[in-house]
Amino acid sequence: MTLFPISPRFLATLYRFNDVQWDPEGRVLFWSESRGKQTLLRRWEGQAPQDLFRDLSLRPGVGYGGGDFGTGPGFVVFVANGRLYRQDLPHGLPRPITPAFGGFASPTVSPDGRWVLFVHTYEDVDVLASVPADGSQWPRILARGADFYMQPAWHPSMDYVAWVEWDFPQMPWDGTRLMLARWDHGQFTHVQHLAGDEDTPVFQPAFSPDGRYLAYLVQEDNLDTLYLYDLSTGARRPLVTDRVMLPPAWVQGLRAFTWLDAETLVVLENRRGWTRVLVVNLEGAVREMDPAPYTWLRQPAGAGDGQRVAFLASSPRIPERVVVWEPTHPASEDAFTVVARSSSEHLPPQVLPEPRPITWVNEEGASVHALYYPPTGARTEGPPPAIVSVHGGPTSQRVANFNAQAAFFTSRGYAYVELNYRGSTGYGRDYMLALRGRWGEVDVNDAVSLAHYLTREGLADGRRLAIMGGSAGGYTVLNTLIRHPDVFRVGIALYPVTDLFALDRETHKFERRYTAHLVGPLPEAAARYRAWSPLYHAERLRTPIALFQGSEDKVVPPNQTERLVEALRRNRVPHIFRLYEGEGHGFRKPATLEDLYTTILHFLEEHLL
Repeated sequence: MTLFPISPRFLATLYRFNDVQWDPEGRVLFWSESRGKQTLLRRWEGQAPQDLFRDLSLRPGVGYGGGDFGTGPGFVVFVANGRLYRQDLPHGLPRPITPAFGGFASPTVSPDGRWVLFVHTYEDVDVLASVPADGSQWPRILARGADFYMQPAWHPSMDYVAWVEWDFPQMPWDGTRLMLARWDHGQFTHVQHLAGDEDTPVFQPAFSPDGRYLAYLVQEDNLDTLYLYDLSTGARRPLVTDRVMLPPAWVQGLRAFTWLDAETLVVLENRRGWTRVLVVNLEGAVREMDPAPYTWLRQPAGAGDGQRVAFLASSPRIPERVVVWEPTHPASEDAFTVVARSSSEHLPPQVLPEPRPITWVNEEGASVHALYYPPTGARTEGPPPAIVSVHGGPTSQRVANFNAQAAFFTSRGYAYVELNYRGSTGYGRDYMLALRGRWGEVDVNDAVSLAHYLTREGLADGRRLAIMGGSAGGYTVLNTLIRHPDVFRVGIALYPVTDLFALDRETHKFERRYTAHLVGPLPEAAARYRAWSPLYHAERLRTPIALFQGSEDKVVPPNQTERLVEALRRNRVPHIFRLYEGEGHGFRKPATLEDLYTTILHFLEEHLL
């Protein structure tokens, strides 16, 4: 079979799934997906999927988004146009139930269908609030005083509400508080702080279907623990320990486990980028399952019948799908029912690369991790040219999911390597904390040591290495080219952080104090801010570089990249710069994505090959 390179249009037209949930009866499955705009779909048992609306676009407005919809008995609530909408089922049109002001996220419908809890932000003040599900009254603030809120959860009899909150300068993976309150005629009483502190993150409170327990995840030591809190006695006990289960809460609405029934939970374990499914009973007995043919699962949602769990699932050779799993079915591909697909899946498996994890010891004696994707397209003799990809965050992780960007490059004969530098999640808390106070230093050192490792092991041609990254990854790209100009021949940076002072001063609320942990508090750490801000050392850039920026970026405003481009022009450094109108911190429009990858490809052909 003749294999052809993957086209830029393929990357531009992939759907992206965001969440999946059941209705309270477990009969209707809902999911949100992005097709240029973000929409909501449903599927009744045995019927074809159906779009719920066409003229609206889901757009949660808290932080980086997420938490775009919630289901109730006979209706769904979602975020669009800066307000909450309700749509009755099976027939009905969307109608607003809140005024349009501020940002909304994580609408959570009460079991009786009368109330909606949600996270709200307005003029830099975040709160937890409620509104009648029919929109008959104005929203009411229920909890305020913390800087951030997420993951509100109802008790099945509406006796309690639980949520997670935290304060500056913590990020949700640094430390949060699990709160529990009585629900009393539309307000909170007897508010308790159950777990977590500024150095202990708590994640995803979820009540058992019979109302006896509250389950939640905690990262107390290097690894994570799933706890069970008895609401009648106040006792808590660990169910699952010493595993990586808690993802970094970059967006609202994330889940890492679900109740299957009143006696069983289904938990996702992260094994260095590969998912294992854990079926756990109330005594702590764990049954592990390999979810083949999938390697990465997320957003588990139990149907409430003890028989089915929905996931968003993918593998390096399977674009992400909405699937339903039956735990009682023998472990095989037949255990998963495919509900929706994010692409036509027409690409032959041979053109899609399978990653392999690599670990090496850097010059500091620390172990570092990455995923290596070998070339699948036409190759010349000898080691291939390679692209080192640096993820953003920087508290994030590249995993063994479907990676269309990797396939785009490997189908053209490049090796593609996802660097999970120290500071990444998925390898334990100690690994994540290694970046604290050393952002710019640790990630750059790990990128350079990866380049040396690839060359030494014959996995890449050391004379034809490119480094690529967006946001925090773009920051690493720029600092690497400044400090180590002879390691990589080409740099590609998307909406990169260039000025740490400006990032601390101008970025959105969610990350406003992030640099206090990553670099240090101001003014004490001002010298370090200047030393590791690429903009102050732009005169040292000599490597050909491609820069891409969105005009509406609120996280890294365009002026940061534009000032860097001015320095490149003065020094006559080979470069290209694309400013995409209407794009923010991350590109969404198909036309933008097609131009982005076409431009990168031409730039690599000119300056690397």
